[in-house]
Amino acid sequence: MGILDNLLGGAGGGGAASAITDLIGGHEGGLGGLIQSLEKGGLGEAAQSWVGKGANLPISAAQIESVLGTGAIGDLARKLGLDPHAAAGQISEFLPQIIDQLTPNGTVEGGGLGGLLGKLKL
Repeated sequence: MGILDNLLGGAGGGGAASAITDLIGGHEGGLGGLIQSLEKGGLGEAAQSWVGKGANLPISAAQIESVLGTGAIGDLARKLGLDPHAAAGQISEFLPQIIDQLTPNGTVEGGGLGGLLGKLKL
C-alpha cells in the first residue's frame, strides 16, 4: 500500500486518493500552480509549511472552498459521493499531508506531476 493510500485509508481509500491526485493534476500548473493559488488566496503561510520541513499548519474546509471554488470542490464531491462541504473537509485534512509527502526536500521539484505522484507509490 502506498503512502497516499495510507494517508487516505480512513477517507474512502483509493477513490479519495484518485480524486485528490486528480485535483492536483487538474489544477492549472499542477502542484506548483495549486500552491500559488493557495498563496494568492491568503493561505501562503500554511501552504509553505506543507512544502517546508517543519510542522504542517492546518486549514479549514471553508478556507479550501474559498480558494478552490465550488467547481473544483463539486467535482471532487461527485467523485467521492459526498456533499461539497464534506469533500472540502477531506481536502483540508489530507492536502497538507499529501503536499508534504510530494515535497520531501522542502521544495516543489520540476519534472511534472507524474514524477511527483510516482513518489506516492499508488
